[in-house]
Amino acid sequence: MREIVLDTETTGFDAEGADRIVEIGALELLNHLPTGRTFHVYINPERAMPKEAFDVHGLGDDFLHDKPKFAAVARDFIDFIGSEAKLVIHNASFDMKFLNAELKRAGHPVLPWSRALDTVGMARTKFPGSPASLDALCRRFGIDNSGRELHGALLDSELLAEVYLELIGGRQPDLVLDTPAEDDAPRDPDGRIQPRAPRPRPLPPRLTPAEAQAHAEFVAALGDQSIWARFAAP
Repeated sequence: MREIVLDTETTGFDAEGADRIVEIGALELLNHLPTGRTFHVYINPERAMPKEAFDVHGLGDDFLHDKPKFAAVARDFIDFIGSEAKLVIHNASFDMKFLNAELKRAGHPVLPWSRALDTVGMARTKFPGSPASLDALCRRFGIDNSGRELHGALLDSELLAEVYLELIGGRQPDLVLDTPAEDDAPRDPDGRIQPRAPRPRPLPPRLTPAEAQAHAEFVAALGDQSIWARFAAP
């Protein structure tokens, strides 16, 4: 499964008006593991940078004036994200609006909203009532974001990739425990694998007598029509 974690920086909040994207950063995940492939570009917004936006990301007019315009990098961006990969974005509605506005102006098809996976929504579902900013989630998961003095699209994508993996269950969500190797399996004289013998004695239960009694009382209180009662061994 291929996913793209991405972030943008902009001149403001009005995607359909005068504001433009000034930076895109993205990285590739394959089966939830970073492949090392990244996409990063600064973009000339063809307008002056408002102070409020400059204070967020530090990208000013002098730095951006010789950078390519969005239309010049649009094809490279489209090729990097592909046509099917999910787009993992923090506050996806913001970035998707800007990306689609820029793609439309450049004469390219817009991105379906169904491709976006919003990590803000994921965090609010998993931790209701808790802060869901990228910095707050980095602190929650012990992710080092000490280098994030200002917002930066590629750095934020790298941090978001770590946050995303924690939100979906840890850094190895697809971990599958292998069965014993065939070389270790018992074989008969003809080399055929034989089933392993059962344990001579069952493993002792981990429940204490008090826990077993408490469970029995809980199940009894559920009534005869409870799932526990209906499927319990006679």
